[in-house]
Amino acid sequence: MPSLAELADAAAISRFHFHRVFKQITGVTPRDYARSHRLGLLGDRLDAGQPIAASIYATGFGSSSRAYEAAPSGFGMTPGARRRGGSGETIRFVTVETPLGWALVAATERGICMTALGDDREKLAEALRQRFPAAAVIAEDAGLKGWADRIVRFITAPGENLDLPLDIQGTAFQARVWRALQKIPLGKTASYTEIAAALGQPKAVRAVAQACAANKLALIVPCHRVIRSDGDLGGYRWGLERKRELLARERAAAAPDEAAA
Repeated sequence: MPSLAELADAAAISRFHFHRVFKQITGVTPRDYARSHRLGLLGDRLDAGQPIAASIYATGFGSSSRAYEAAPSGFGMTPGARRRGGSGETIRFVTVETPLGWALVAATERGICMTALGDDREKLAEALRQRFPAAAVIAEDAGLKGWADRIVRFITAPGENLDLPLDIQGTAFQARVWRALQKIPLGKTASYTEIAAALGQPKAVRAVAQACAANKLALIVPCHRVIRSDGDLGGYRWGLERKRELLARERAAAAPDEAAA
């Protein structure tokens, strides 16, 4: 991959200016962007079954140790486990009915790694298995029932944000965006532009939108509270009707408290 100096030269600006403009637009530094891009390429090669060592060096990691240091935060597992489709990992999950259809809650030993909403419980479970085809996937694990029940209660009678142990798998910038989303009050919404400004990077609107789209923790990280600047709902990976219904329920739940204040 090109160095910072090479990129700045290609843009005909100084390295300092290129670094500043790049971060304003993308929300991350060139170094962090390159790291995330390398992890993405590495993941693609590993998913295709290519050798670990060859994949590591082909995607620009200077050594296997650097790849193994970066992998847990980006993959949630080692490169070897990723190549084996999650082999060596244990992922437990449970599905429960909610007022908005089915919900799936999946967790590693580190915490919840995925929550998803859908119309078909089997399709939700199959999507999890396809992502980690070689992992030890334990279905309908009773140990997760308590967490799942809290999610159902949150949908039925929205209250404080869900505070559950998480195994967040994403880039540093995505994690910052997801933390910002968790600060949006119940019954309120924020635009992608407002989130970017809150992060101190007002030009990173597109990067914020991409981070919202990459969120795999429905409800826990409330990306349904992010809308476009013109008031349009924008997108929602679990369906716009669900997004509309969630916002309506949260506005209704927050209204008595606002009236009392």
